[in-house]
Amino acid sequence: MKKTIITMLIALVAMTISAETYNYLKFTKTNGSTLTYSVEGLKLTYDNTNVYVTNAETTATIALAEVQDMYFSNEAGGSDYKIGDVNKDGEVTISDVTALIDYLLGGDESTINVLAANVNGDDGVTIADVTALIDLLLSGSTN
Repeated sequence: MKKTIITMLIALVAMTISAETYNYLKFTKTNGSTLTYSVEGLKLTYDNTNVYVTNAETTATIALAEVQDMYFSNEAGGSDYKIGDVNKDGEVTISDVTALIDYLLGGDESTINVLAANVNGDDGVTIADVTALIDLLLSGSTN
């Protein structure tokens, strides 16, 4: 099923970019990190478990199970963060729960990564994200 969805996304993106030229292909992974590839010489292939990105600079393999989103952009920079790493220390720990609760109780937004704090992926940062973050920590899926 995921292979079919990826195929449809690639076809849709290919049709969409015919009207505009983009410089980069980006993949957002399920852990929140973004991988960015130049479109120069871009070739995408895939099998049941991986997508292979080849361009003028590199060849990369990305597990399909880790792909949350794929899109074209004119900006090279990525949003390199982990979902749940609220305090921006590179790890997802109980300290992130504390930072998220502090923020929700009126803390300063500049002390946290709001994108990483939106653990449940809805439209905002709420107490539901605290619950989702605790579930994430208890499941051991923070890598």
